[in-house]
Amino acid sequence: MTQTMNASMNLFEAIASWPMITSFDLAGFTLLMFFIILSAIEAHRPRKKLPKSNLKNSYRVNITLLLFNSLVLSLLSVSSLLVVAEHFSGAGILSGMSDSLIKAALSLIVLDLVFYLWHKACHDFDVLWLFHKVHHSEPYLNASTAYRVHILEILAATLIKALSIVIFGFDKASVLAYELLMMLFVMFHHANIAFSREKDLGYLFITPYLHRVHHSTVRAEHDRNYGAVFSIWDRLFGTLIELEPKQIGLNSQPPLTFFKLLKFGVTSEPKANPVGDIPEAMPMIAEAAYFRAEKRGFEPGNEMLDWLEAEREVVRNAYAGNAIKKRFRFDIGTLLKLSLKNNGAMQS
Repeated sequence: MTQTMNASMNLFEAIASWPMITSFDLAGFTLLMFFIILSAIEAHRPRKKLPKSNLKNSYRVNITLLLFNSLVLSLLSVSSLLVVAEHFSGAGILSGMSDSLIKAALSLIVLDLVFYLWHKACHDFDVLWLFHKVHHSEPYLNASTAYRVHILEILAATLIKALSIVIFGFDKASVLAYELLMMLFVMFHHANIAFSREKDLGYLFITPYLHRVHHSTVRAEHDRNYGAVFSIWDRLFGTLIELEPKQIGLNSQPPLTFFKLLKFGVTSEPKANPVGDIPEAMPMIAEAAYFRAEKRGFEPGNEMLDWLEAEREVVRNAYAGNAIKKRFRFDIGTLLKLSLKNNGAMQS
């Protein structure tokens, strides 16, 4: 009797776990098929013809990095996000929602927002850019670029996602659905393809056209368009731009091999100052810092703070809205007003 009950319990557990196993396997199969389809489109109808030898090297390095990351994660027995979700889906901010459909939709939206904020942080903080620059070292964007990610960035991102699961209480199905959706989009918007009505689709989603500029060699351009799935976050927070970058990758950084990429991800190399992209910004910053010092009566001790605040304001204004669409041409009206104000202050 006991053996019969144990056998029944084992059968029940196997049946109960089957949907998640098949869902996970189906997600992997979907990613593989989508990757093959995108690669085929890139081969037969590329947006831009890339050097074959360089493209082969890019695929080889990126796929090797994917296999290495998967192996390391397996050896380290990193806790799956699905396991975290299984333990904390009953708690968190969204746990009180009774409508499962609305909760699922909201979970996908919030998860995408979390990724947007994480991605932006990888650009804003040098300690995170240390790993993230591996992804930006790709000089030839293609579908495999989606997997050009340093193992340390993956581990850090996993911790952030796990923390968000604990805070919001996402369930396993929502987490798996978003991870699949995100990877499909990441492969999609890195692909070397173009299609009609792409800009129209970009009003809601991140497309290859929107994401290419994120890989520009110009810092003020690649510090934009952080979204993974939805473009609404970039529009909402003012980080969206629409232009074709002149060059892809990192300045003065040749294509790297697999081992050099791993080393590159732990080699200190802070981001270039965005002011360096526009030499005309320096006198503007100096004038803005002068006005800040003037307002506080030129009291000593705050010179560095004045300069940093002025630099932040000038860069933000210079790269916002229409200015960035015109390749960072400054607003002449603003310059004239600033000049007149300065002359008036000097005369008084």
